Amino acid sequence: MARLSNNLIGFLNILTAVLSIFIIVIGFFFKFKGFSECQKLLQLPLLIFGAFLLFVSLLGLIGSCCRVSYLLCFYLFVMFLLIVATFVFTIFAFVVTNKGVGKVISGTGYKEYKLGDYSNWLQKHVVDGDKWNKIKSCLIDAQVCRSLGQDANQRTSHFYQKNLSPIQSGCCKPPTYCKFIYKNATFWKVPRSGPAVPDSDCTAWSNQQQTLCYGCKSCKAGFLANLRTGWRKIAIVNISVLVFIMLVYTIGCCAYRNSREDRYRYQGAYH
Repeated sequence: MARLSNNLIGFLNILTAVLSIFIIVIGFFFKFKGFSECQKLLQLPLLIFGAFLLFVSLLGLIGSCCRVSYLLCFYLFVMFLLIVATFVFTIFAFVVTNKGVGKVISGTGYKEYKLGDYSNWLQKHVVDGDKWNKIKSCLIDAQVCRSLGQDANQRTSHFYQKNLSPIQSGCCKPPTYCKFIYKNATFWKVPRSGPAVPDSDCTAWSNQQQTLCYGCKSCKAGFLANLRTGWRKIAIVNISVLVFIMLVYTIGCCAYRNSREDRYRYQGAYH
């Protein structure tokens, strides 16, 4: 039983080492084969995370297999920090995504989103200023509105019954309250009297396919709606990850204790 914890922690760290190498390979793939600037932006976070995971895995692997107690001690310290960081991020993700729901529009199959419904932190640190310019360029590169504009002969009633994603609802069409005249999914005519509401999103709309409503507050809100859903899913997954890390940490503590006992036993036999 004493050796089981060392063997188990070694096996688990072999698995995480293989996973870290896979993540690093993906990072380099995005660097050299990325099809858009958005994909290339993922390169650095993936490489950093992969390198960190590989470093921690090697600490645990060498420490457990070679019975190096000080490496296991450092490994446990890093794992403890990882547990704290995962716990804090999970709570933080639930807190900052607590606000924000789409508004059901009567007679349509989609919702519309308002930027003010989301937390100030998300507005300030995700979609504010230059940060939004980078996200906007990514959305344009990804052609998120392309599929909507492919059917030029689609009837108005059919379009309004579509189940649009938050980003499509906010970025690919003008807000419903502008009362623009539908021509096709990404082409709308402004009434002669002008927008029904003097709102900045109504004036920001353009039929240019590279512009559309990417500069609108509704587009930012749609992006945050997607982000909120993603963060909440990650937070739920993190609960399982946290349980797993704590289990590994417990096994690591047993392996560390075994290594110390082996060292004291060896020193006692030597003397």
